[in-house]
Amino acid sequence: MEIDAGIIATGMGLEPARVQALMQSGKITVLCERGTGEDLGCHRITFHHGGRRFRILIDASGRIFASA
Repeated sequence: MEIDAGIIATGMGLEPARVQALMQSGKITVLCERGTGEDLGCHRITFHHGGRRFRILIDASGRIFASA
């Protein structure tokens, strides 16, 4: 699954150019969860960095349908 760095950067309050380096260094961590039951096929992806959290929900077709 690929998520545009611009989406992550906006949600985390970062410059898009910094996202990849921060992920590679482990300073941005990611938790990916699969939906079950009526959410089967959906994913919840949570990014953590420096006390911040950014979460997106992705439907079965790969479309982001919510972020917080």
